[in-house]
Amino acid sequence: MQWISQVVFLILSAGAVFIFTKKINELRRNIFLGRPQTLAVDKKQAWTNVFILALGQKKMFRNIPVALMHLIIYGGFVIINIEVLEIVLDGIFGTHRMFQNSLGSLYTFLINVFEVLAFLVLVVCVIFLARRNVLKIARFNKPELKGWPRNDANIILIVEIVLMSLFLGMNMAEHNIEAAKGAHRGFLISGMLSPMFAGFSVPTLAIIERVCWWLHIIGIYAFLNYLPYSKHLHIVLAFPNAYYSQANISGSMDNMPNVQNEVLYMMQPELAPTTQSTEAPQKFGAKDVMDLSWKNLMDAYSCTECGRCSTACPANSTGKLLSPRKIMMDTRDRLEAVGANINKNKTFVADGKTLLNDYITVEELRACTTCNACVQECPISINPLSIINQLRRHLVMEDSSAPQEWNGMFSNIENNFAPWKFSPDDRGNWAKEMASN
Repeated sequence: MQWISQVVFLILSAGAVFIFTKKINELRRNIFLGRPQTLAVDKKQAWTNVFILALGQKKMFRNIPVALMHLIIYGGFVIINIEVLEIVLDGIFGTHRMFQNSLGSLYTFLINVFEVLAFLVLVVCVIFLARRNVLKIARFNKPELKGWPRNDANIILIVEIVLMSLFLGMNMAEHNIEAAKGAHRGFLISGMLSPMFAGFSVPTLAIIERVCWWLHIIGIYAFLNYLPYSKHLHIVLAFPNAYYSQANISGSMDNMPNVQNEVLYMMQPELAPTTQSTEAPQKFGAKDVMDLSWKNLMDAYSCTECGRCSTACPANSTGKLLSPRKIMMDTRDRLEAVGANINKNKTFVADGKTLLNDYITVEELRACTTCNACVQECPISINPLSIINQLRRHLVMEDSSAPQEWNGMFSNIENNFAPWKFSPDDRGNWAKEMASN
């Protein structure tokens, strides 16, 4: 009968890995639907960011209690799943606690560490559920989180509670089985909780242990394949996103060389080329996700919807429609819709929708002050401002859509080389008046 269990386990594992790999390849394809972008990366600084931003979660520690809980739930869950390696090997080879004999007392120590972390993760998940659904923290109850986004966050927390409970339940049952044989397993947390299974017969405990074992690994595989559809994809993408986050100077904006050249030629006409360019006119800004860079699209998939960006946003704080979190969520939703379109038609077929207007409105974009607070507050330095600027550039330069005040400024810059309605010859008159006084 053991070989049947092994075959079932291998089929389950192969299926989970195949489905996960297929979806990850789709995500990679979607990200690279964006336009090419070459980022100048300082490798030393990039790897530093990976360790202090993605792994060490440096920015989270502006709020120490929440940061510690998040570190427990993130680090604990990742570390605990090292134990999944043993479960997988046991499933493949039909063994039971493969590393126990070879590691001896070290094995017991490691399992105890995993159990303490599992218990802490369980407690923190309960606290996080309460913060979202009972205390109703303001940033978790914004309009953009209604429906699926809120359910997604709750599902993840509940799944983690279930997985940690199954892990402890498996160890509790085995502790009682060993105790019935006169042995002492020495597991810390499960040993303390083992009275919950007191009075169960050894055969019943064995069934409980196996059920918990199977449900635990099935839950891990289910979580693995749920991850690409969830905001918790940031668990994976936080690392490459942090690696590339330092490529742009904080607060800097990307300019288009041909626009810069036009300004230069206006100021110094003698530098203007005498022959007409044969290149196709360049597209200004972005209207849909394909016009954004691959880094912008990776940012969208990396967003964990925590809302720290929107809380820090002055426009959002004063009641404006803009929410940097919603900008990232809308970009991801549009990208997923484009990906589904490609899956269905083998190539993208125009669906009459674009990121600009259908997902993100003009009112949202014009509310942005470009203060860079959203980028500064993001735990992994996601850049909503880059997307906002590119959409606004399209509005102004492709659609000729700008507030009247902006149009007046543009005209003055074009005619007078300054935002004010004074000719260049008269611009210094105020100084003469000051001198005469």
